[in-house]
Amino acid sequence: MPPLIPVVLSGGSGTRLWPLSRELRPKQFLPLVGESTLFQQTIARTSALGTQVRAPIVVCNESHRFLVAEQLRENGVAAEAIVLEPKGRNTAPAVAVAALLAGAAEEKRSGAGPAADPLLLVLASDHVILDEPAFRTAVQAAIVPATDGYLVTFGVVPDRPETGYGYLLRGHEHGPWAELAKFVEKPDLATAQKYVDSGRYLWNSGMFLFSAKTFLKELAAHAPAIHAACERAVKEAIADADFLRLGAAFAACPADSVDYAVMEKTPRAAVVPLAAGWSDVGSWPALHDVLDKDAEGNTTSGDVLLESCRGSYAVAKSRLVALVGVTDVVVVETSDSVLVMARERAQDVKRIVDALKLANRPEVRNEASPSRALEKPLEGRDRKS
Repeated sequence: MPPLIPVVLSGGSGTRLWPLSRELRPKQFLPLVGESTLFQQTIARTSALGTQVRAPIVVCNESHRFLVAEQLRENGVAAEAIVLEPKGRNTAPAVAVAALLAGAAEEKRSGAGPAADPLLLVLASDHVILDEPAFRTAVQAAIVPATDGYLVTFGVVPDRPETGYGYLLRGHEHGPWAELAKFVEKPDLATAQKYVDSGRYLWNSGMFLFSAKTFLKELAAHAPAIHAACERAVKEAIADADFLRLGAAFAACPADSVDYAVMEKTPRAAVVPLAAGWSDVGSWPALHDVLDKDAEGNTTSGDVLLESCRGSYAVAKSRLVALVGVTDVVVVETSDSVLVMARERAQDVKRIVDALKLANRPEVRNEASPSRALEKPLEGRDRKS
């Protein structure tokens, strides 16, 4: 069997989990579910896949490089490479760089002999997977078509009609995997219900398994500008201690996702269903959904008191937080900020973050002291929005 190299993409900003998630410490580096961070849980998940697994390649933002290095060290893992993007260009360029580096690493290992074509397991660093054995089973199922030249994505078996995810339509079945018939954009609620009722549609998880050579071949065919820019960026890359700084060509690379650049265009797309308690924890309600709850559906963290509350989520980081008689609200308190939000308005947290950026407030980048938080009040904002 070819070697399996985890590729962990860690460039996300997690703005919808503000005020815990900040630019300089986004959600993947926070212990939101359990004692370890989402990034560390992802790394540990790959380490448990078996002896054929190589050290991971991590692609991250320049400003997060020391967080990545420290959290890898805490996990006892030495990465194959910690790749620093000069500018975020979405997932297709990040995976292309990882594929080029993985292939080069295998050539170096092979010496004078033929180099193996490694399989790449592409994972986001900020996803939650509650059922680890089911995840490992899905990966093993995906290895078969990936070794045979398919580009495999993992489709989450839906447990509800969800309008926040794209969907995947399964085509011809091959036992535990299927050919991928179609990508579908985020639907309205009625359409999502039809998809779930049909049993043929899966949520698009954004996780993949394919060989390095297969991905690069398909990328060159369908997105040649990305392929060429990434080749130049790797050739121009400079090693800097534990990090690999990509060349300037990467910043000029077209920005596109793996889905749009390759998966929606290749005739060799496949999907493996995944029923493993997956969540991208892309909002406060999504995080609430994967955490333990009391008899009234509430979740708390820190010094929180509840009286006659239902379906609510409260976080207290620096002082007592008390909720009385509320339903379906989110309250998050840090040393410099307090968020109070109706659950159904979760996607609007980004509007608050945008306002903070516009005002050049420190709370958007890192946790500031309470005194600094009072220095620059926001003006001209509709606080009811």
